Amino acid sequence: MQLISRKAILALATMLMLSACGGTSTASTSASVQPVSLKIMVGGLNKQIYLPNMLAKQLGYFEAENIDVTLIDEASGQDTEEEVVAGNVDAGSGAYNHTIQLQAKGKFIETICQFGIAPGEAEMVASKKADSITSAADLKGKNLGVTEIGSGTHTITMALLGKAGISPDQAHFIPVGAGNTFIAAIRQGTIDAGMTTEPTITRLLQAGDAKVLIDLRTPETTRAALGGDYPFIGIFAKNDWANSHKDAAQRLVNVYVKTLKWMKAHTAGEIADKMPADYLVPSRDLYVAALQNQLSIFGTDCKMPSAGPQTVLSVLQNYVSSFGKSTTIDLSKTYTNEFANKAS
Repeated sequence: MQLISRKAILALATMLMLSACGGTSTASTSASVQPVSLKIMVGGLNKQIYLPNMLAKQLGYFEAENIDVTLIDEASGQDTEEEVVAGNVDAGSGAYNHTIQLQAKGKFIETICQFGIAPGEAEMVASKKADSITSAADLKGKNLGVTEIGSGTHTITMALLGKAGISPDQAHFIPVGAGNTFIAAIRQGTIDAGMTTEPTITRLLQAGDAKVLIDLRTPETTRAALGGDYPFIGIFAKNDWANSHKDAAQRLVNVYVKTLKWMKAHTAGEIADKMPADYLVPSRDLYVAALQNQLSIFGTDCKMPSAGPQTVLSVLQNYVSSFGKSTTIDLSKTYTNEFANKAS
């Protein structure tokens, strides 16, 4: 009679268990694919709307897909799109509207993973100006802060003004970044109001420096303000890169789908505990409160909301004078659900 070693029995039992579960271990999966190195530029790593990027790294999901990732921090999504187009990075994390605006210039990038269906932003008004600025109509002639000229925050601000009957040249846009620079601009009176993200919003509120004028931190408030779902932050790459690097693109989207699903299954506090300590500024409690305000903007599958692209295109055509009402865009080339469908 042939004897089977204890080691062989354990190995056989492991194989049977994996077979019954319908899959293989993460270690064996990552070992079975060739490693790939990817550079991803992010328009503000510590901004909560970009949170899935660092969270994916903290959770080890890039490593699980055998991706050696370099996350490059940049001031805004506009800078990110330019680096993607130039081929200096493989992919970028920024606002979906950039894919449309670039196509109008004959340059093609597409969103391969959409994080959510709302911007996660808010138009904040300085507390000392809050009595005189109570609606978008009161922003006429005011100094308005945006991340950068041409950024996603700039586009959204022009849309809010346009819906109130104010043309872009009837306000003064000032690039003030986010975080500490935005807060300083509010406190020093450089801007009367401005569009920013969490946790800057909650920092301003808790300090009493500003109040929320228009809230875009939930799908519901976004639909009320902009007339529909407004897909904002996601992952984009050049169309020809995605088509010629399908394996790398698929593994990248796999990472973000797993990350978004993990986020949906955990609380704001549990998410915060996974982030680097220096992200929890000025305190963990504030970070958690800020994240709780906008968790509903994040999806779970990286897919583009069906009506979202048309909403963004309409905003650009109707309220961004440099874009033009007659500009023709093939929306099917501005995003793809191909990789999200396979990841799901």
